[in-house]
Amino acid sequence: MTAVMTVLGIVVFIVGLLFSIAWHELGHLSTAKLFGIRVPQYMVGFGPTVWSRRKGDTEYGFKAIPLGGYIRMIGMFPPGADGRITKRSSSPWRSMIEDAREASYEELQPGDEDRLFYTRRPWKRVIVMFAGPFMNLILAFVLFLVTMMGFGVQQSLPTVRSVSQCVVPASQASDTCKPDAPSSPAAAAGLKPGDSFVSFGGDRIHDYQQLQDDIRRSAGQTVPIVVKRDGQQVTLSATIRTNVLAKVDANGDPIQGQTVTAGFLGISPTTGVVRLGFDASVSRMSDMARTGIGSLVALPGKIPALWDSVFEGTPRSADSPIGMVGAARVGGEVAALHLPASQRIAFLVNLLAGVNLSLFLFNMLPLLPLDGGHVAGALWESVRRRAAKLFQRPDPGPFDVAKLMPVAYVVATIFIGFTLLVLVADVINPVKIS
Repeated sequence: MTAVMTVLGIVVFIVGLLFSIAWHELGHLSTAKLFGIRVPQYMVGFGPTVWSRRKGDTEYGFKAIPLGGYIRMIGMFPPGADGRITKRSSSPWRSMIEDAREASYEELQPGDEDRLFYTRRPWKRVIVMFAGPFMNLILAFVLFLVTMMGFGVQQSLPTVRSVSQCVVPASQASDTCKPDAPSSPAAAAGLKPGDSFVSFGGDRIHDYQQLQDDIRRSAGQTVPIVVKRDGQQVTLSATIRTNVLAKVDANGDPIQGQTVTAGFLGISPTTGVVRLGFDASVSRMSDMARTGIGSLVALPGKIPALWDSVFEGTPRSADSPIGMVGAARVGGEVAALHLPASQRIAFLVNLLAGVNLSLFLFNMLPLLPLDGGHVAGALWESVRRRAAKLFQRPDPGPFDVAKLMPVAYVVATIFIGFTLLVLVADVINPVKIS
């Protein structure tokens, strides 16, 4: 049964991924058609065509390798300075430029002269190229709302799960009390498992993160504590000690390897599934987006550890980059866990939401061949033309993005190399889930 659920989880993730890709390309397709650009192909996947059907002037279909997708638009790049689109040089760099230019005119037909991508005003081209990643952002937003407001999220609750008998710093390898360790404030105050915090230091407690912040700010103070115990409110008093604790992020989650000196009470909270409101969900998504941007910036620094995990067998850390194969594997493992069905479904939906958020952030990098590179090119053209008009100079014409194709090939090569490294790591040394 476990194997069946694992396969089912992988299949569900792959279907969700294919939908995310198709949804992304639909953004490009719909806006391109809206602005009168001819789109000969709309494809999900790469490689040999598995199925296709032509409707109007567009061929819709699926290809064998479900690792991406594309639409083909006519006239992505402007003609050369002499108005020609054929190769004119034996230079390898120049050939790259002209090959790309020629490919964008391969399916040019009579009457297409006014249906070329590059002839559209810059703001229209920005919309067409931004629409794909934006569709991923919309899908991520909806899926995150479904999990946070519908299924709920796992959170620490302001209810005592266990009480530490002594003060244990975060740097200590185990929770065992040393002979000279002082009693924890919680134990001295008489807190017990099952106690639910009503107020701390006069502040009414609404969630664990608020309680955690209040405790950390109260080092050296004696504070009144009101808890609910067996249906009755009990008032206690605790003197908060100073201790070395794990540093936490905006969500109250510990940051690996970082510590801070703050107030210490000595309790562990219970956890539970909590449905969030719309405002709390949006706030949480904003935090996740900021974390995603930070992870994207930090990605190059994680390559050495990824390399060691492949060639040295070093264990993968929890924040190690994973690809679609690794994500599908995680989805399969979660589907096979002995958890309530609602929690497994919520995790898979949340996983797909995270993939879509990552696709948005990654595709918006201002680098060719990514969508963000084309957006940057259109914006630069707009700036050039406005500057020429302001200083009464001749219109410089469309910005020739094709001239950046050598850079695009270098970027693509780096991305492919990184993708292959992640793929191998996901197969031979995958990230373990707990």
